[in-house]
Amino acid sequence: MPIRINYFRYSILSAVLKILSGVILLVGLGSAWLVYQRAENVPVAILGYEQGDGLAYPVLPDDSKKYLRDLELYGGKANVLMDGIRRWFIGLWQGKTLAYTISVMTILISLGIFYLADHFPSVSRPDLYKKPPPELELKE
Repeated sequence: MPIRINYFRYSILSAVLKILSGVILLVGLGSAWLVYQRAENVPVAILGYEQGDGLAYPVLPDDSKKYLRDLELYGGKANVLMDGIRRWFIGLWQGKTLAYTISVMTILISLGIFYLADHFPSVSRPDLYKKPPPELELKE
């Protein structure tokens, strides 16, 4: 049975995916902007507060030598490294950093959909498809 490609259907699908890619980009970047405007950078884990100059400063676990020493004592250098990676990953989903995470994910998803839409075979892009061999051509 010969293979017949309906290029008109692919052209419509390609156009719809390109529009969808643009909508995803606009909505994602808009929501990232809203998150950035409304978010505050609040430290995730605070061990306590230090006072100085009449102000109270939060003490993070990374700033405490005792905390880092205990981590290394119980799990070695790998434990200290994994704790740092875990804190970094948790920090991606809070505060203003969440806006950057949303922006990067939106751009990657939008580019992926646009790339997919751009590589559909179409009548205007004959270089993207090959002519079927003569034995598979439609005989009318």
